Amino acid sequence: MRVEGTDLKAFGDLAMGQFFPLRIRNVTVWLQLVFLGVTLQLPTSFALNPPTGRGFSRESQACLDCHEKSSHGITQQWGASKHYRAKVGCFECHQANANDVDGFVHHGQRIAIIVSPSDCRRCHQKEVDEFEHSHHAQAGKIMGSLDNTLAEIVEGDTGFVTPAFPHGVSAAAVSGCWQCHGSEVKVIKGGKLDPATWPNTGIGRLNPDGSRGACTACHSRHKFSVAQARNPENCGKCHMGPDHPQLEIYNESKHGIAFRANLNEMNMENSKWIVGEDYNAAPTCATCHMSATKDMPVTHDVGMRISWNNRPIKSVRPEVADKKMGLPGANIDWKTRRKNMQNVCLNCHNQVYVDAFYKQYDALIDLYHKKFADPGIALMEKARPLLNPIEFTNKLDFIWFELWHHEGRRARHAASMMAPDYTHWHGTYEIAQHFYVKFLPELQHLVEKHEKHADAAKVTAADALKKEIDRVLNSPEHRWFLGKMSPEEKKQREQRAKEFKDRYKN
Repeated sequence: MRVEGTDLKAFGDLAMGQFFPLRIRNVTVWLQLVFLGVTLQLPTSFALNPPTGRGFSRESQACLDCHEKSSHGITQQWGASKHYRAKVGCFECHQANANDVDGFVHHGQRIAIIVSPSDCRRCHQKEVDEFEHSHHAQAGKIMGSLDNTLAEIVEGDTGFVTPAFPHGVSAAAVSGCWQCHGSEVKVIKGGKLDPATWPNTGIGRLNPDGSRGACTACHSRHKFSVAQARNPENCGKCHMGPDHPQLEIYNESKHGIAFRANLNEMNMENSKWIVGEDYNAAPTCATCHMSATKDMPVTHDVGMRISWNNRPIKSVRPEVADKKMGLPGANIDWKTRRKNMQNVCLNCHNQVYVDAFYKQYDALIDLYHKKFADPGIALMEKARPLLNPIEFTNKLDFIWFELWHHEGRRARHAASMMAPDYTHWHGTYEIAQHFYVKFLPELQHLVEKHEKHADAAKVTAADALKKEIDRVLNSPEHRWFLGKMSPEEKKQREQRAKEFKDRYKN
């Protein structure tokens, strides 16, 4: 095997811990290089022409000669990146193979606009492998889900017509759901990308080469700043809003407050970024879910430290969700993942503190399940025969959806990140308010509407729903609503009220 034009002088950056991609045309192997006593494994899957005077391949230098004039901002961003210092240029990332459907010839070189995880894998194999096993890479599966039904049908229309969508597609889905979850990128004539599906940096993007995901969802091109990737606002592009306000929750928490107060102590630009060693003022999203500790390496599978998946109507253990998606995480139980997260926590907190926090968190999950999720599921099951079968044509569909999808998620996510206002006022308070003053009244309205219906099946369904409402309201969690508080409980509450008044009477 011969590498043409390799200039060992170009490997000088290795002495400073930098990286130089050695690539051989049409071959994908691993080459082990020993240089100055340092052993590195370098991916070799590209062509490498003799470097120019600036140290870049001739192909990349040709790109720069033009784009330094036409796209000055992009080249400046790239010039501040580690890719620049490692002499990884435009062509090394954007070159396309002959069978890439989105490839096209541009000034004599076959390139592609999209740099997919498969392209990044040439140099970052471990990171891409971990990412592809994560829920992030599966985010594009929202297509056809309940959420996407809302954006495509309930909220949207078919007014956005493009070559790939001659019958139209919903602009609400294109500019909303797809920008976080990822579009299925469609290639049209000449390797061009359909404007309904590109630009898009959705983290679960379905790429033309068959890969899933977008590394640039977090590592924004062309600087690929590690500090930006570690910053909470980076995650806030998607993790915010009424149904999953993690950014707002983090900002409210003591962690978020400490981060903003001590930003200059965070060493965000450090290549080595180990909590407890390189910084200790505060954790960011990356700290807890991805970054290194003294005992654990960086991971790009953000589910490996999560012990509850709070996305569904009822929280489930992450290995259950992974099994449903066919991910290898199905073999890693929640207890292992919780230990991983605790490994992060213990850099700042002691074991007693951490254990007590998890008891609080689990208790909130248990409360939500017993008082609202389980009864809500049972009530909706009994109500379904009385509803229009087309979802979201019923008032009850919207009420129930917001109960679990918005308020229920908020309470659970907030408890997981120690944000009391979002746990209570934006969470359990709103769940309770809407359960009692919207959800139950609408269910009772259905009963009244159908208990004397001409259709005997409707009458039977109404009776079953009425019995379920009675069962729920007479349960220990809800009987207060009927004024059926037990004497013991009533006495306890009166005593606590007296203690409160005595405490503050002066």
